[in-house]
Amino acid sequence: MVLWNIVLSGYPGCGKTTLAIKLIMEKPRFMRVSSDDLRAMLFNKVFPCEDEELVYSIIGDIRDTALERHYNVVIDTTSPNNISREFLLKTKVKSVNSLLVVFDVKREILIERNKLKKQDDAVEIWDRYWEPPSNNFPMIKFKNNNEEEFNLSYDYLSELLEGKIYPFKERGFPHIFPLRKILGK
Repeated sequence: MVLWNIVLSGYPGCGKTTLAIKLIMEKPRFMRVSSDDLRAMLFNKVFPCEDEELVYSIIGDIRDTALERHYNVVIDTTSPNNISREFLLKTKVKSVNSLLVVFDVKREILIERNKLKKQDDAVEIWDRYWEPPSNNFPMIKFKNNNEEEFNLSYDYLSELLEGKIYPFKERGFPHIFPLRKILGK
């Protein structure tokens, strides 16, 4: 059985939680770990607040325990920089496929969605912390500007998780294959 460690990365309002919940509802043996839920439980706040090292340490422990028990894990967190992404992607458990899912949503849509949640300045705040993902990570982009894009991205991700497409072909993950750069093509 193939195990997955999926790390969701994107701004507030991009659809991370929606995707995570859909995965655990529709895919067998998937478990969601949420930094917002963990912060709410520990500190009664959902935004980064008191001790992010503790929050991420607990996420890592839950992830590894779940994987050891043969659960797939989807980590629902903003994960705005490459240090946090790398930490969340690396697990102590062997033979796990780790995948970074980076959300691709237009800025104006993010702002609109966050205003509906009364988080008017969320996008501007996260602009200070956001780093483009490193090309060293196994990664796919997840478009979510509307329901149709979400569904198409979800179908692609589902096919990958079910082994119907092969990530080690250039079409699936072109950033992993720098041969064109090396060969000058």
